[in-house]
Amino acid sequence: MTLDGLVEQLCNMREKKVVAVAEATNVETLKAVKDGIGRNLAGFKLFGNIEEITNAAEEIGLDLNNEKITLHHATSVENAVDKAVQSVSEERSDILMKGNVATKIVLKAVLKKGSGLRNGRILSHVAMFEMKDRNRLLFLTDAGMNIAPSLEEKVQIIQNAVDVVNKLGIEKPKVAPLAAVEIVNPAMQASIDAAVLSQMQKRGQITNCIVDGPLAFDNAISLESKQQKGIQSDVAGDADVLLCPYIEVGNTLYKSFTYFAGAKVAGIISGAKAPIVLTSRADSAESKIYSLAFALLSS
Repeated sequence: MTLDGLVEQLCNMREKKVVAVAEATNVETLKAVKDGIGRNLAGFKLFGNIEEITNAAEEIGLDLNNEKITLHHATSVENAVDKAVQSVSEERSDILMKGNVATKIVLKAVLKKGSGLRNGRILSHVAMFEMKDRNRLLFLTDAGMNIAPSLEEKVQIIQNAVDVVNKLGIEKPKVAPLAAVEIVNPAMQASIDAAVLSQMQKRGQITNCIVDGPLAFDNAISLESKQQKGIQSDVAGDADVLLCPYIEVGNTLYKSFTYFAGAKVAGIISGAKAPIVLTSRADSAESKIYSLAFALLSS
């Protein structure tokens, strides 16, 4: 499985899903829309000031009369976000995509009581990486939402990630709760949480996956490291999902994968009733399409 393969899979689907774009009034957002239409990924509902959308579309040569595009006027940024969220909540759209608006405004609308998108879980970031020296995709959570999750929150973060990974066709992903060591150290909370999470999965409190830890990063992804240390584990050396104990760990791994390993990456927010794509100006055009495909296939 590759990221380009996921895009191709989406292209070949007969029934196209619909993306609700909140505040689709800038060039960067509409470039992603144009690319998505060009690749036949989905239909798009564009929410925002129609005059601003039109001006931005003209700048990049996006034909707003395309049958895959519908325009929905909004009187303000907040109004555009609320209308986009409502479209997803009422199942007129399948996923939510952030446009020319601050992330906090989008998340506030999603979490607002009565929005219809709350799922009883916390929201968490799930990143998907394709690396040159690895024969399958690697998932990382949470690198962008939760700063120092509690044990209860880690349960939800794992389940959020597992749910989207399952939808990509990986039935029993192997989850490695990371720590600095592979043994339980009472002075290291991450190792204690990892051991408890492993036991919770064995007792059916975390489903559709295999959880085993604590595992240091090398033990989680390197079969050689597992063998050298004699670790007895169904996850060690073969992890699909890395659970980070703190956001600093996730952030560092995410950027190391992309900057040092040259990994291709996609990312979504999971935990709501529909996936959320939070694109940013720093994201490459390629990464935006991968994230869009990730969200659409996991919706």
